[in-house]
This record gives sequence, structure tokens and C-alpha cells, in this order.
Amino acid sequence: MTLYLFIVLVLMGTISGFLAGLLGIGGGMIMVPFLTYILSGQGAGDGLAVKMAIATSMAVIVFTSMSSVRAHHKRGAVRWDIVARLAPGIILGSLLGSIGVFSLLNGAYLAIFFGVFVAFSATQMLLNKKPAPSREMPGTAGQLVAGGAIGLISGLVGAGGGFISVPFMTWCNVAIHAAVATSAALGFPIAITNVAGYIVSGWSVHDLPAGSFGYLWLPAVGLIAIASVFTAPLGARVAHRLPVTALKRVFACLLFVLAAYMLWKGLTA
Repeated sequence: MTLYLFIVLVLMGTISGFLAGLLGIGGGMIMVPFLTYILSGQGAGDGLAVKMAIATSMAVIVFTSMSSVRAHHKRGAVRWDIVARLAPGIILGSLLGSIGVFSLLNGAYLAIFFGVFVAFSATQMLLNKKPAPSREMPGTAGQLVAGGAIGLISGLVGAGGGFISVPFMTWCNVAIHAAVATSAALGFPIAITNVAGYIVSGWSVHDLPAGSFGYLWLPAVGLIAIASVFTAPLGARVAHRLPVTALKRVFACLLFVLAAYMLWKGLTA
């Protein structure tokens, strides 16, 4: 590993950890495009690089979610009742995505899906639509289905689910700071289940770069995770002080650029 690559991975961890705490996301939307580029330079083909970037990003979220949720929990912001109802569906959806759909899809199609999903998420962040005052979280069955969708989509894009769960909860009139904190808590079952699936589905894949464990690229997991656990609590503290809505607009503009890159990778693969 070169000094340049070491610095880039640490910087990615610093940024992704801060975003995990600030916006309730696992940083996957940032990490996947950059990791795709880095892994392509390590000898992985475009399709394989996308899959490994998604899996590696999700492995980092295991650590960032634990770090950020601890900070949010200290402030009493996590809705553990919502976590308990969404988690079973999240686990089922994550297993279906990481072991089933993820292993069957070509990496080029995953890149296109990632680009479309990120562009959609960025648009939703810019629109910032307000929910109907009477809307509430659905019942147990509804939250089971919602959790399944969150887990499945998260597994296909390598994200902690915040881009789905935060809009979903705020749409159901959960306060934005509580939604961000609860999304951070949901990131752990999403990440740990998907990572297990990525290891199983990638175990028999050939021509993986050195340092691979299934679809995970361990050098990136280690460096990004170490850096991110220090900045996730900082992001959580800032989230309770700054206008998160304004920050989301700035972040959405960056997401459009990253979405365009992944669409280009998928269409030219």
C-alpha cells in the first residue's frame, strides 16, 4: 500500500464517519464511488470493483453505526421502539439482497442501480417535502415490510439505509433529529447482516485482489473504520446544533456528481 492510498482511505473514513453522525447515513454513498475507482486500480475488473466497493462500504458501516448511535443514545434521541419493529424486516431483506440478488446481478447493473438510487435520494433531499400532519408510523406488519425494503435496497447499494429510513420516518412525522438518530441505530443490523452475506456469496469468487475476504477488501475496511469511529460522534454532536436541512442541500449536490460517475461506470462496463 502506497502512502497516497493510505492517506486517501483515512480521509474517506474521516468524512464518512462525520456524515454517519451528522445525517444518519453510513457514508456508503460517498465511499462506493471512490472505492470503485481505487479497486479498479488494484486490478479488479469494473464489475468486480463495484461489488467489492459496495461490500467494503457496508463493512465499514458496522463500525460507524456503533460509534454514531452511542453518541445519539446519550442524548436520548434514538426511538428504540421503531428500531425493534423495523429490525426483523431489515434482517430478512438484507439476507435476500446480499446472498441472493447481489450475487446474481452483474456489477455493471449494480453500478447503474446505485447511480439511479443516489440521484433519486439527492432529489428527495433537495425537495424536502413535508408530511401530512395526521400521518403516523405504520403498524407492526407495515414496519416489517418497510424494514425488508430498507434492508434489501441498502444491501444492493452498500449504504446504511439512512437515505431510505430517514425520509420514511420523517414522512411518518418522526422528528428529524430522532429519525437521524434512529437511522444510525438501524445501520448496525443492516450492516452486520449484509456483510455476512457478502462474505458467503463472494467466498468462491476468483481473481479477487490481495487482502480480500469474500467481497470485502480488508485494507480499506480497517483504515476507513479506524478513522470513522473518531469522527462519527463529532458529527452526531454537530447534528444537534446546525440546520441539517441546509447541510443536506449541499450534500445532495455532491451526490448528483457521484451518481453520474457510477452511471458512467455501469454504462461503459
